[in-house]
Amino acid sequence: MTIEPVKVAVIPAAGLGTRFLPVSKTVPKELLPLVDVPIIDNVISEAVAAGCEEVVVVSAPGKEPLDAYFRSNPALEERLHAEGRGADLALARRGETMAKVTVVHQERPLGNGHAVLCAREAVGDRPFVMIWGDDIVLSRVPVAAQLVRAREQLGGGSVGGVVRVAAEDAKRYGIVDGDAVGPRTWRVTRIVEKPDRPASDLAVVHAYVLEPAIFDILASLRPGRNGELWLTDAVSELAPHSPVHAYEFEGERYDAGDRAGYVKAFIASALARPEIGDELREWIRRNV
Repeated sequence: MTIEPVKVAVIPAAGLGTRFLPVSKTVPKELLPLVDVPIIDNVISEAVAAGCEEVVVVSAPGKEPLDAYFRSNPALEERLHAEGRGADLALARRGETMAKVTVVHQERPLGNGHAVLCAREAVGDRPFVMIWGDDIVLSRVPVAAQLVRAREQLGGGSVGGVVRVAAEDAKRYGIVDGDAVGPRTWRVTRIVEKPDRPASDLAVVHAYVLEPAIFDILASLRPGRNGELWLTDAVSELAPHSPVHAYEFEGERYDAGDRAGYVKAFIASALARPEIGDELREWIRRNV
């Protein structure tokens, strides 16, 4: 059986980022830097490394700086070109050149499932990678590429990335109920968002590879917790009708939508940079 390759990604980035006030009043949290590269740039780079050629960014009204990252800045580019700063010019154009990026808006905050649904027209009838716009994983093989590879080995269907969490933390996540079918792999029966009694220690985080059938389910889904549409509820409804697997990916995850998670991601990213990593390690040894 021929499996349709995954060539498009969806990046939900419509949240208000209230945990980062006051800076997020004017700077979308997805543009907060990991050293000098915005969080969303890292996320899109992960999708591109997994083979995606198109990226749909789901933004929101009022996040003009985020939308502008994917458009040209003629004044800046003219200045850099005139000064012969070719390397800086390439960096200034990263947002428009790393992939074919389409920006759509979630007009009202109706939940993360609704944000994914907003990408339906741009994605069409194609499987797609979905990566949350404020989640970072540092790994040898990007998580999206791990999930795409798992999907190919499983013969298609949808695959969600999972990590193991402590029982006391399970109420913060969508938790997988299912059966092991191979190394680091489970066939999903259902996913329960923020359960009172978790069925496992497997939390769905960071990314999915999803079949386009998820859009029909999202379009007809009844609101769940807090009156919102949750992607985990839609994936749970998909599972009885189409293969859904969970894959425990390799890598160190940072929730960059959380202050402590963001600082950890910043430090880890800085340590990985060869031009500043050694200097930073020495500073940490002297001061921490």
